[in-house]
Amino acid sequence: MSVRPASVGSFLRAAPPDRLPEVAAQHLRTWFPVDNVEVFLSDLTMSALWPVLDPEAAPGGSFAQRCFGSQQAVISGGAGEVLLPLTTWGDRLGVLRIQLSVGDAREHLTEFTAVADELALALRAADKDTDRYRQVVRRQRLTMAAELQWELLPGRSLGGERFRLAGQLEPAYAMYGDHYDWSVTDDRLTITVLNGDGDGIEAALLTTVAVNAMRNARRSGANIVEQAELASDAIYSRYGGNSHLATLLLEIDLTGGTVEAVDAGSPKALIAREGDIVPVSLEQQLPLGMFGDSRYETQKFQLDAGARLLVVSDGVHEAAPGGKPPYGDSALLSALRRTRLQPPTEAVGTVIRALRDYHEGTDPADDAVIICLDWLRRTA
Repeated sequence: MSVRPASVGSFLRAAPPDRLPEVAAQHLRTWFPVDNVEVFLSDLTMSALWPVLDPEAAPGGSFAQRCFGSQQAVISGGAGEVLLPLTTWGDRLGVLRIQLSVGDAREHLTEFTAVADELALALRAADKDTDRYRQVVRRQRLTMAAELQWELLPGRSLGGERFRLAGQLEPAYAMYGDHYDWSVTDDRLTITVLNGDGDGIEAALLTTVAVNAMRNARRSGANIVEQAELASDAIYSRYGGNSHLATLLLEIDLTGGTVEAVDAGSPKALIAREGDIVPVSLEQQLPLGMFGDSRYETQKFQLDAGARLLVVSDGVHEAAPGGKPPYGDSALLSALRRTRLQPPTEAVGTVIRALRDYHEGTDPADDAVIICLDWLRRTA
């Protein structure tokens, strides 16, 4: 009698990068009473889940959306079907659906969860080596500027024992220069939100210069002041002060909740706790690249355990479609209050959808970024 392999991981690592769903499906059909398997991936707007194995099939329905939103296994079909989140390091990719021919899915839940975890990790690793999965999640063609921006993003969510983090960009298929970046190392979480100057591919190129300059400094061990100054010098050297970049750099101490900030422009930070939403008061310094040899200073503020930190670009807080009051005056606060019980991954989508509704079908004048961080203050 054949012995079931301990893990599907070795088979996924040996497979071509574009055939991972088929390898996982074959493993499940070989070793379990499985009749059907589908892999769903979330589109760029995080609004629908699209099938990979059968691209002509319908998008994932309510059970798949519930699994994706809750990040919990969902049993359906009289316990004959299970849906499992495809998530790695907090980054939500999609959902794995397994339909059994006989038996109760709960009997195999531990093994199915392990397959989903291995598949999620493999899909993320393979993303740079095949276009298959990107073609699934793109429901229309990206502009060249948007192509550059999506290639530059770190991911759409990140999590650990001490924090939950998510970000979203709008419009997904035609963004310009707004951007976010993050990195976690040891007890420090660095977050950057950028308001790009201009539009089209030139705005995306400006952001690309800034983000890579800050990453270069950060990866060399530089603090956020040095990151801001290197990026400012790089932009000024390239554009001579004719283009600049409003940026908010944050470094969060995950053990104590102290936040060091370099406020170089228009992104706004807010703290939400127990129903109250309070703007973070920071003294703005010059945008990056406005002058040669610009120098920056840090400011500090404190997060309490369980606090939520939100950062929005000017495409959110200054949006004023059709002569309406700026979205940040009151509508933003209303939208943020509706997210109180939602995890960051859902909260950013709620705010973006409310922003779309605020525009009432008109095209936004600027792209928009929202970042949401929950600091949990748990130790590893």
